Parts: sequence; C-alpha cells; structure tokens
Amino acid sequence: MKYLALLVLLIFGYSQAAFAQEAQFPIVKGFGGIYAISEATEMPDPNGEFKIIIDLVSGAENPKQVNRMVENIARMINLHGLGGVPRENLKVKVAVHGGAVYSILNDAFYEKLFGVKNPNLPVYEALKAAGVEFYVCGQSLIARDMKTSDVWGGTEIALSMLTTLTKYVPQGYMLMRF
Repeated sequence: MKYLALLVLLIFGYSQAAFAQEAQFPIVKGFGGIYAISEATEMPDPNGEFKIIIDLVSGAENPKQVNRMVENIARMINLHGLGGVPRENLKVKVAVHGGAVYSILNDAFYEKLFGVKNPNLPVYEALKAAGVEFYVCGQSLIARDMKTSDVWGGTEIALSMLTTLTKYVPQGYMLMRF
C-alpha cells in the first residue's frame, strides 16, 4: 500500500511538472504572459502581416488593479509573437472610449479620482514600446468632463472612436472589441 501511494505521488508530480510552464513575453515585455501549446495545429502565419484595430471600451472592475482588457491586448500581441510573427508584422492600433478612458488617464488625474496612481500605465508603456498606437475618443472625454490634458501622454486624441474605426477598417485593419 505504501508503494502504491508513492507511485501515485510520483505520477501526479510528474504530470504537474509536465504542464507547469513559465509565462512568456515574446513582444510585450513583462505583460500579457502566454504559454506555448505544443499540440496546437492552428497557428498564425509567421509570414503574414496583421493589421488590427482594437475597440477598447471595457473599464476595469477594480480601479486599483490593471484593466484585464488592457492586459489582453498584450496577450494578443504576445500570442502572435509566440506563433512566430515578428513584431514588425503586427500593426496594432487601439481606439479607447467609454469606460476604458479611465484606464488611460495620467497618474495625477487618476489619483485624484481613485486615490492611487494609474496601474495601467506600465502596461500602456510596454505596449507603446512594442509599437502599439493609441487613440482616445474625444467624445468620451467630453461626456465625462475630462480634458485632453488628463490623458496619458503616449496617446493621440481622436475626434471619436467611431471615426477612428471608420478610418482604419477600410484600410484593412481587422476589428477586435475588448
């Protein structure tokens, strides 16, 4: 009986070790950790060019934590990188509006609203370093009594999310909504 218990523990330990992996960050460093799937047969074309515009509308559940949808942008980019797509073949733009505008505020204004520095800014900085472009909907800012000076400096102010999408989708950008 003692040997059977030892055998079960060894098998369980081996199977756990086989599945244990460390998160990888091939393009966006430090954010959006992803894992290799050795059995995956559906992969992105490593020779393809991917033009993606993200409609980022979801706000954070907790303003003291990173908005999981902002982190999801990093995951999407890293998954392409893990699939062999080089960074220069990913053209990613993000149209930020609705409740997501809170995630892209500068530290001073964010702290005034929520009592903490903006936890999303390090993710946005890493995304920007990976080549992502950001556009904040001016209409969403006005609707929330915010000024363009309240927004993180790494973004551009757009007339609207709607006009940003209608500009880039006809240029071949695939639309994703987070």
